[in-house]
Formats: sequence, structure tokens, C-alpha cells
Amino acid sequence: MTQSENSARIALVTGASRGIGAATAIALARAGYHVVLTARTTGGLEEVEEAIHAAGGSATIAPINLTEGDAIPRLAAAVAERWNRLDLLVLNAAALGSLSAISAFDPKEVAQVLALNISAQAALIGAFDPLLRKAQAGRVIGLTSSVGRQPRAFWGLYGASKAGFENILLSYAEEVRNLTQVRVAIVDPGATRTKMRARAYPGEAPASVKPPERVAERIAALLDSDFETGAFVRVD
Repeated sequence: MTQSENSARIALVTGASRGIGAATAIALARAGYHVVLTARTTGGLEEVEEAIHAAGGSATIAPINLTEGDAIPRLAAAVAERWNRLDLLVLNAAALGSLSAISAFDPKEVAQVLALNISAQAALIGAFDPLLRKAQAGRVIGLTSSVGRQPRAFWGLYGASKAGFENILLSYAEEVRNLTQVRVAIVDPGATRTKMRARAYPGEAPASVKPPERVAERIAALLDSDFETGAFVRVD
């Protein structure tokens, strides 16, 4: 461990190889965090790591599939061994799934989406809770979508997964309230220029929606504030 890593706050960002996750990781590194970058795509993670290092920041890549076996416990054990704490957990990784009618759902795809968007998120919170409690001021930021609160035709699978994700996060927020220094916030990025957005709205002009860097800036600003646990932030 380098001296800069030892003095820096430690952040773990899931889905950090592109889009909002990548932009958030870069913004956090700029703010002085040592960022652990996780995603399935090694090449994408290496590009983000290089961008962070080029800007004078520090990062570590951890390519994993969050739904695979004991990947999450192994990741938590590695973070515990190296730093013995986690200051910030950013839960950004998610699967969109097919946008289809409820009557046309593929049960296998439903299981896959829920495995990442709900089960893996709960596993991440469970695995990193002890390390978040060891931090001076542990923070958890979860990225959601408006369809989790406002049902929309053909978005049932993704919307249900985000509703479940929010419930898990807010339940955890209540469990740590007044008992620890850990605080939890939910961020709805709104319409943002990402690969997932392009899949959902193939005819949309990318330049018509905000870049992921704007969401990253809002997350960084939120972390600098004394927000109440359970806070909800919408980025317009």
C-alpha cells in the first residue's frame, strides 16, 4: 500500500468501466479518494484507471462478475486485507433487461436481472457493512431510476428491480440510523448519456441528454454535504 493510499479515503464503485460509474470513479479520485473499480470488462476498467492516474489520482481495478459464486465475499475480503475499512460504496452496476410486456416476460431473464439488480446489491451491502462501520463516516450511494417509483408500460422488469433495490437501501439506512456513522443516499440520475440509455431509446440524439459527468459531479457534491441517511436526490 502506498502512502497516498493509506491516507486517502477508500471508495468502491460498481459498474465502473463506463458511463455514470466511470465518471463517478474519476470524480471521486479527483476529490482524493483511492477508488476500487469493479465491472466485468477488464479493458474498460483499465481505461478508467489510466484516466485516473493521468489526472494524478489513484485507483485499483477488480474485474468481477457480481452474480458469480463467491465473487462479492472474495472482493470484500481483499478490501479488508488491504485497507481494513471502506469509506464509500457506490452501487451503480445494473442490468436493463428486455423492455417488454409483463405477459411476455422470459423467466430466465427475470432471474438474471433480479440477480444483479437486487440479490447482488443486497450481498454487497452485507459483505461491506463491517468495513463501512469501521470507517470514520461510511457512506453508501445507490443509483436508481424513476421507473422504480413511477411504473411505466414495458418497463416492468427493470422498474420492479429498482423498486426492490430502493427498498433494500432504505431498509439498510434505517438499520444503521443512530447506531453507526454510516449514511445512505439514493440518486436518480435522470436522462443521462449512457449505453443503457441508448439501448432503451435507440432513436434519441445522444447530445439531447446530459453527460454522465454531470451526475458524477452531483454525487461528489452530495458526499461533501451533511446529508441525512435515506436521502433521495434527483439529477435534472
